[in-house]
Amino acid sequence: MKKNDQGLHRGLGERQIRLMALGAAIGVGLFLGSANAIKMAGPGIMLAYIIGGMVIFLIMRALGEMSVHNPVAGSFSRYAKDYLGPLAGYLTGWNYWFLWLVTCIAEITAVGIYMGIWFPDVPRWIWALAALAAMGSVNLLAVKAYGEFEFWFALIKVVTIVLMIIGGLGMIVFGLGNHGVALGISNLWSHGGFLPHGVQGVLMSFQMVMFAYLGVEMIGLTAGEAANPKKSIPDAINSVFWRIMIFYVGALFVILSIYPWNEIGVQGSPFVMTFERLGIKTAAGIINFVVLTAALSSCNGGIFSTGRMLFNLAQQGHAPRAFATTSANGVPRWAVLTSVIALLFGVLLNYLVPEKVFMWVTSISTFGAIWTWGVILVTQLRFRKSLSSSERKALAFKMPFWPYGSWIALAFLALVIGLMAYFPDTRVALIIGPLWLVLLTILYYALRLAPQHNQVVGSVKAG
Repeated sequence: MKKNDQGLHRGLGERQIRLMALGAAIGVGLFLGSANAIKMAGPGIMLAYIIGGMVIFLIMRALGEMSVHNPVAGSFSRYAKDYLGPLAGYLTGWNYWFLWLVTCIAEITAVGIYMGIWFPDVPRWIWALAALAAMGSVNLLAVKAYGEFEFWFALIKVVTIVLMIIGGLGMIVFGLGNHGVALGISNLWSHGGFLPHGVQGVLMSFQMVMFAYLGVEMIGLTAGEAANPKKSIPDAINSVFWRIMIFYVGALFVILSIYPWNEIGVQGSPFVMTFERLGIKTAAGIINFVVLTAALSSCNGGIFSTGRMLFNLAQQGHAPRAFATTSANGVPRWAVLTSVIALLFGVLLNYLVPEKVFMWVTSISTFGAIWTWGVILVTQLRFRKSLSSSERKALAFKMPFWPYGSWIALAFLALVIGLMAYFPDTRVALIIGPLWLVLLTILYYALRLAPQHNQVVGSVKAG
């Protein structure tokens, strides 16, 4: 197995990275119905996903330019350190670690809920613990094992969406499940129009739409362990936008054509309703299995991300040195184990602390997502400026529309922050998020001053 200069194994193939890129973009939210976002925008939610998808594509291309040029574990945290300074790398790394920690806790808790549908007498915490143990073990084996599990998890989600789209189009065009009477697409404009709440409705849905895309940047973290990063990373990033358009927008087009937008979410998951209408009696069980694998996939990816981020933070000197060591299989064992233990405490807290406290913690991860994307764009602008004209021409995977694409994406993220400030439910993220950054900054300088203080004390004693 080929190693990189950090001790990690380059065990992720093109097949795995492509599916991982897509799987990361398709979360549990799509299957359970983006009901709240649809209520805000109606059928116009498709515009929000298209615009959001374009911005995510620009962010991914900015990250891809740097990842292909310098394929290392830790990705955007490392690039932030190199081009924005050590504090930026430290804040970005710990922010992203915490973001995925909270996301994983929520997903592991969700596993308990989904399994409870089949086994109502078994306590949920047992399933949550079993999921954490299983995904933690996979991540400790080898990066190839992680990649293989993620490939099959993503494939299950993709196949389910494709079948739903095909079945739904059969209803729309040929009247499948409707006694041969074609449903057509009149529901897209028959209930208050395509934009029932106007442009404002689409704008208000952006905050929810963007967080549905959280996770695609994880592809940057695979750069240090990709077998052929110069080929697999560009291929994965370029395919993400079109696949998002097909799977997200395609699925929403079918759902919003079959069901009036103002009835979606009232009678359960539109995926379940569509499959049941096609005559599949076990639709609820099938979708429960799919969302279960989606939650496990997110947990698997989260443990991978947190482990690699701790590994890189240790290499930068912002975490204990033990986290920078790798096992014989090229896995940052102590970094992964520490993340799993932190998740264990997180699951316990999720069951013990009041809901409001957990919502505050979740809001830090919400703020962390915007921070991560913003840092990727700003870092890429600085990275490109640091190159000579000949080096810029030699770049293997260039950011399109540079620098305007980066500035447009940053302006869009600023718009999302403004929308978060507008809603009371998300406003808390803009209070707790910056406070979290202040706390991290204080810790950063305290840790930097501690060795100097010890040296002074030691020299005084020696004197």
